Amino acid sequence: MALEWRAGALEDLAGREFDLLVVGAGIVGSGIACEAARAGLAVALVDKGDFGSATSSASSKLIHGGLRYLRLGDVRLVREAHKERRALMRVVAPHLVRRLPFLFPVYERGPYRAFTIQTGLWLYSTMARERLGGLVPPERSRRSVPALRLDGLRGCGLYADAWTHDSRLCLANVRAAADAGATVLNYAEVTELRIADGRLGGADVRDLLAGESATVRARVVVNATGPWVDRLRRLEDPGASPSIRLSKGAHALLRLEQPWSAALTIPHDAVRVSFAVPWEGMLLLGTTDTLYEGDPDDVAATPEDVDQILAEAAVAVESDALRTDAVRSTFAGLRVLPGAEGATASARRETVFLRGPAGMLSVAGGKLTTYRRIALDALGHMRGELGIHRLPNRPVPLPGAADLAEAGVRLARAHPGLEPAIRSNLAHLYGSLAEEVLAEAAGDPALLKRMHPDAPDIAAQALYAQRQEWACTPEDILRRRTTLALRGLRPTAKLADVLR
Repeated sequence: MALEWRAGALEDLAGREFDLLVVGAGIVGSGIACEAARAGLAVALVDKGDFGSATSSASSKLIHGGLRYLRLGDVRLVREAHKERRALMRVVAPHLVRRLPFLFPVYERGPYRAFTIQTGLWLYSTMARERLGGLVPPERSRRSVPALRLDGLRGCGLYADAWTHDSRLCLANVRAAADAGATVLNYAEVTELRIADGRLGGADVRDLLAGESATVRARVVVNATGPWVDRLRRLEDPGASPSIRLSKGAHALLRLEQPWSAALTIPHDAVRVSFAVPWEGMLLLGTTDTLYEGDPDDVAATPEDVDQILAEAAVAVESDALRTDAVRSTFAGLRVLPGAEGATASARRETVFLRGPAGMLSVAGGKLTTYRRIALDALGHMRGELGIHRLPNRPVPLPGAADLAEAGVRLARAHPGLEPAIRSNLAHLYGSLAEEVLAEAAGDPALLKRMHPDAPDIAAQALYAQRQEWACTPEDILRRRTTLALRGLRPTAKLADVLR
């Protein structure tokens, strides 16, 4: 793949003095870089992997208030998450964040009674500014979820949240940061922190693909490396004690025989729930929630995880829809939780801000839904050092932000020959930038063809990913910039024949 742009990015990293160096380009780091660059700061963003290649592309793909956090008593988090969900759906990324009804099944032998669910969902829906929260009869519920298990079902509580394509939401924040002047580089590992007179003044960064290194000078360094947060903290302070613990969340994507118009929130006890969500034409199941003490680089969904996921889904989903031969792909990510005792499932999803002895700010934890709020809070911690007098928190559209229906109509008018499924996919993943993707196919109709017959992604997307979205490997394209890998598919043509 053509990667000439990387030399220029590395040269820029070495040749400027930045206000802020953000290490870690998951959703939190990318969000911080986006908000900082938009505030007029000189920003550098680096990650030792691809943008969003860890937890931020291995989440449950939900933008939600966190129904179960009401049960844990965290009303503040639920209220904040609902506010951010509305901002993401209406302003920040309406093409990527889409409303979805959820059903909460109440079984005769389940952990909840109907009245309890109705009361909780009424409160949750009120906080979400939705007129929902009632109990839907079993047969009506099954019209929305054809595979819903009716045995012993008394009804389903109804509420609404949203789903997203998490890695593309992360990428949109990287794009926004770059559009605002930030220098961004993936596959760039921080090997050493530069400390002089007890103050942190930058870092040494190594391009893992080219083997070249650069020293990045920055007034402030933010550690947003997620599961690796303590590893970077120890480059500043070798004696730093652990600040977090990790919870593994595994998921499975299955073939969906009949379309669902709602998702399921499946209760397992008084605290834990799992989800069954229609996602990109498939059924997304998960998540597990178990303490993880291994190397974050090695996390993966195991056969035992998949068995657990299918068994938990079977509480509310008919077994015919959960055959192992229907599993198309699996993935796992790591939640970053505050260091504490007790079960990970009941741990509070708080964000931890820590200052190191040389001044590095470490940010860990939180939720995908509230990433924008976390980014603004992080910048608030650095307001004095960065000279930020006013930090607006008004939501601003990300690149491509567009009403999905309008984007689809525009594509249909401009490209009437495109298949509807392809148009819909382009509008969803790129919004108003879909025309840029199709411009890659100018003069080459072959680039308008599907990369695989069973996926709506076209070859022009691969070329666009390479030229405009910093894709460096086939995995970057297939897993994080298109939907092929999560569908368990490989392109029918070699990517080398598409990329130039």
